Amino acid sequence: SSRDEDDINDVTSMAGVNLNEENACILATNSELIGTVIHSCADEPFLSSEALQKKILNIGKRHDITELNSDVVNLISHATQERLRGLLEKLTVIAQHRVSTHKGSDSYIVSSDTRAQLRFLEKLDHLEKQRKDEEEREMLLRAAKSRYNKEDPEQLRLKQKAKEMQQLELAQMQQREANLTALAAIGPRKKRPLDSSNIGSGLEGLNGNTVAPGSSGFSLTKQLLHPRITRVCLRDLIFCMEQEREMKHSLTLYRALLK
Repeated sequence: SSRDEDDINDVTSMAGVNLNEENACILATNSELIGTVIHSCADEPFLSSEALQKKILNIGKRHDITELNSDVVNLISHATQERLRGLLEKLTVIAQHRVSTHKGSDSYIVSSDTRAQLRFLEKLDHLEKQRKDEEEREMLLRAAKSRYNKEDPEQLRLKQKAKEMQQLELAQMQQREANLTALAAIGPRKKRPLDSSNIGSGLEGLNGNTVAPGSSGFSLTKQLLHPRITRVCLRDLIFCMEQEREMKHSLTLYRALLK
């Protein structure tokens, strides 16, 4: 009714709002959208139509194909795009699986640690080498202290070798003392404290999740520092081709294995 409209006008006028001006501003802001019709984008082929059509006709000559419809070219172009997208998705999964580690996962138990076994063998070799060096050192020191015949070339060689060994040990001792003096002059290195607030804010911006107050931030920090770029190497491509039924016996796989 006119009375209700008057009440509304009174309220807007009391608030300092002019309905005519607001309506004009809205129409001016969205004027380019009023009366327009939105159409879907044109279907753009993934590959060059001319080059693809030429390639198809060259292959089709063996099968008596001389003409092609544009829909066929577009269909093959889209099929190529989907095929490449599928290969890239598989390569991404393979590359991520290759670089992923399950050492910190609670779902896995270490059954054998080859790296620790190799370190143990290297330590045994180091101890054996150290024992032989000590025996040789004692032999050279005994040869240096003992009386020897000046005409004996073997005694002269042992004497010279013992002298060189003593000079080397003296140089190493002086170098070690110089390093300790330099470290004492520099002073103890202070470790920069890890700012948990920055980590929490970074994780808060990641997928919109926040860090729980009582949760451990170590696993979340590892996720934050995980590289976003997935690098695919030739080995990943070869593995993917070996799993493909259409490519595991292809000439392309054979050429890739030769590289």
